[in-house]
Parts: sequence; structure tokens; C-alpha cells
Amino acid sequence: MDWPLLLTLMLGGLAGLLLLGLPVAFAFLTVTLFGAFEILGGERGLVQLARNATQALTNFQLAPIPLFILMGEILFQTGVAHRAIDAVDRVVTRVPGRLSVVTVFGGTIFAALSGSTIANTAMLGSTLLPGMLKKGYAPTLAMGPIMASGAIAMLIPPSALAVLVGSLAGISIAGLLLAGVVPAIVLSVLFVGWIVARVSLSPQLAPPDDLPEMTRAERWRPFVVYVLPLGSIFLVVIGSLMAGLATPTESAALGCVAAVAVGAGYRALGRDRLVRAFMETVKLSVMILFIIMTSQTFAQVLSFSGATNGVIRVIEGYELGPLGVLWGMIALLLLLGCFIDQVSMLMVTVPIFVPLAQAAGIDPLILGVVYLLTMEIGLLTPPFGLLLFVMRGVAPAGIGIQTIYAAALPYVVMKLLVLCAIVFLPGIATWLPQMLR
Repeated sequence: MDWPLLLTLMLGGLAGLLLLGLPVAFAFLTVTLFGAFEILGGERGLVQLARNATQALTNFQLAPIPLFILMGEILFQTGVAHRAIDAVDRVVTRVPGRLSVVTVFGGTIFAALSGSTIANTAMLGSTLLPGMLKKGYAPTLAMGPIMASGAIAMLIPPSALAVLVGSLAGISIAGLLLAGVVPAIVLSVLFVGWIVARVSLSPQLAPPDDLPEMTRAERWRPFVVYVLPLGSIFLVVIGSLMAGLATPTESAALGCVAAVAVGAGYRALGRDRLVRAFMETVKLSVMILFIIMTSQTFAQVLSFSGATNGVIRVIEGYELGPLGVLWGMIALLLLLGCFIDQVSMLMVTVPIFVPLAQAAGIDPLILGVVYLLTMEIGLLTPPFGLLLFVMRGVAPAGIGIQTIYAAALPYVVMKLLVLCAIVFLPGIATWLPQMLR
């Protein structure tokens, strides 16, 4: 079978199965079974699929994925994250759009502890959105920062998807986790700047809602009690990586221990809450690992059929150069992000993009950060951005999906600007990992 036909059948079949509503994991398994049987030699191809699945699931590099998810779930289920948001609310004062700014600060803090965009957005939405709307905030100004800062969990460590990208694409996981720190901070600063400027120009979007008079102790004590201890978790995870004292797997395990210690210190670590945290971790981890199970065979099918080399030869024929190739990848990833989920984007593109990036001489860390940021943007782009639907679930019934789209739009633009900055100034992403080598 010619590679263009095989590529069309596999990608078209995958798209068709997803449109029919088949879960992503089973859709990938179906097309991979077809490809393995057709290209890898019938029954021998199916045996190879089983061998690859065993090798993939016993890969120790994937251990940080469930551990990072568990760390965030422990903090979410014990209510520690909610207390931290309330503490941040007390210390942010006399700023236009105060509660929206609180959302960005709180969302960035929890993103550095969670690694789950869905949990981050759901927590911020359920905690802050009702109060913001009740105080008269415009729906777009209330919902936009929640979705934008919730999505930062994709980029800032500990990110489970950063581990997945690094594992599938052969990129240093520790380097990729560190490479997301500076872009995430830049995004948070841009979000705050946009909110302050927007409300300063249009005060009716966010009525003044400053807190009642408090003593300095009343204002700062909750921050010291509920936020600073959470910083110890981030220091344990990232500090152990930066100092070279732990591998990504070991740092994730240390983070879980620290999360348990913090939950116990607040006397919020009940048996039922721990069980819920473990169950949610199992649900998310099984879905991701099931997809990984078929990834190696999917890549082998494309390679043995000649599809990977064929695509590379076609693109090389245009003589685009590294920058042109990278822009082409970004354009395709942004397009895919409008229609399919982030793991599917990885599975479809990694077997082609990684060899293409190597042939073009693109820095693997830049490729990894581009993946994370484009997937983050995909969470907020219509019609199927996942966080748009999470927001729809927590928003009042009177708010339509068009309003949610409008709320996300300015933040999508800011994320695109940071993406462009990383392409032209790669040091934004590579500076921190290079400093710590």
C-alpha cells in the first residue's frame, strides 16, 4: 500500500471514529490495529503491537504522569487549594479588576501544584466565578482569566503532559519541565497587565470591590498559613530537579509526599478524600497510558510504510529552512487544536514532526515548548476547546457559549504572541534549562 493512501486511511479513519464519539484511546487502538495488520505483516504485526505495548507501559519515564496527577488531586480533594485562593484574595487590594487579578495569581499558584488544566479551571470556576458575577463583573472579564490561568497548568511544572511530550518525542523531561517556567510567568504577567488596562479604560466591566479595612496581620496571616507552605511543594519538585538531586520520577514522588504532609498538617487528609484523589488519578492515568500503549506501533506503521520519510521529502522539497518548517508545524498544531484533544494531537503528529525537526535542525526543547503552548491554546479555541466546555459546566445557565468564546479570545491572542516570541527568541524557553546544566 502506498504511503499517501495509508496515511489518508489512518488519519481519516481516526478522525471519523472520533466524530462518531468513540473514546480517543479506542479510536487510536482501532487504527493502529489496522495499520499493524496491513503494514507489519498480519499476525506478526499484532504480536509486535503487544510487545510494544508491554515495553511502553513498563517504561519508568512515564511514572511521573500518575504521580503529578495524584499530587494535584490530593491538594484539590483536601480543599487546601481553596484555602490558598481565599488567602490570595485578602492580599490583592486596590487594583482595577481585583478579583480577576486574584484569579490569575491563584490560578498560577495552583498550576504550579496541580499539573491538570481541567482540575485547575474547575476549581477556579467553582470558587471564584459566582462571587465575581454577583459583584457585577462582566461575564467575559470574570471567565476569561479563569480559563487562561487554568490552562497554564499545561505549561508550568509539574505538567503531566510535559512528561508525555518528553517521553513520546525523546526530549529531556527535566529540561522540558524547566523550559516551561519562564513562558508561564510571562503569560501570567501579560494576563494581569491586560486586566488592569482593560478595567482602567472601561471601569464598568468591574465595579470597585475592595476589601473592608483589616489589620496587616489579618490580611497577611492566611497567606503565610495557607500559601507559603504550598510553595514548599513546588520547591521540593522543581528544586530537586534543578539541583540534580532527583530524576523527574523521584521529584514527582517527593511532591506527592509533600502534598500528603501539607494535607495532614491542615488536618484535611481524611480517608474518603484520599480515596477520591486516588480514584481520579487512576481515571486520568489509565486514559493517558492506554493511548501511550499504542504509540510506538503507530509510529512504526508510519515509518515502515514510508509515510514518515515521504512527508519529510515532500517538505524538504519546498526548501523552507528550520524556521519555515517550525511555522508549518505550529500552523498544523493550532488547526488540530480546534478539533481534537491534546493527546490526540500528540499521537497524530509526533511520529512525523520529531524526525522532521531532527532533519531541519530544530532544537528539541523548542519543539517541546511549542507543543505545550499550542496544546494550551487548543484548550481555548472553538469549537472543541476542552476548557470552554469546562467553563460552560460551571457558568450560570444564562451565559451562552458565544460569551465564553469571547471571554477566551484576548487570552488566546496573548498566548499566540508568546508563542511567536519563543520562535524568534528561543532563549525565553531554553535559558533556564541551559543555566542549570
